[in-house]
Amino acid sequence: MRVHKLGRQQKVVIGILATFAVVVAGASLSHGLQVWRQKGDRQAEVAAKGAQVMPFDLEQTTHSFEPKADGGLQTVVADDPQNQAQIDLIQVHLKEEATKFQAGDFSDPATIHGKAMPGLSELSAGYSAIQIAYSPTSGGGQIRYTAQSDVLVKALHAWFAAQRSDHGRHAH
Repeated sequence: MRVHKLGRQQKVVIGILATFAVVVAGASLSHGLQVWRQKGDRQAEVAAKGAQVMPFDLEQTTHSFEPKADGGLQTVVADDPQNQAQIDLIQVHLKEEATKFQAGDFSDPATIHGKAMPGLSELSAGYSAIQIAYSPTSGGGQIRYTAQSDVLVKALHAWFAAQRSDHGRHAH
């Protein structure tokens, strides 16, 4: 086996490349940690604002935002199916929210997630073209959103994705 010795210039180039690689990796890791912290901060902010709007306990419930071809299905259930107090709070809240949404009032999601929340302006403007139906479930409740317009369906999907992201471990 033949061993090739590196010259001084080659060693300098390799040293510079190795240093560059370490700097890039460190910057990438730092950026990743910053994004992770920001997302964690965002979820904590949303949870705090959510506690002002939603009467049920986020730590005892799970939100589901399921996109559908014609809209979507939002479900909130109590983590403990025997916790009737949480189930009652979920049902009252979702029924009230569905009534507000049917009238074009999306102020509660705006309070929790911000007025620039993806999909929110389209839903507020096009609410009359969205069928919104609340129904109780054994563990909580759900709201079914149906729209004929591709623009509104895309807005619902964006709105759902934002809520899933913002609610973090409390949603799927």
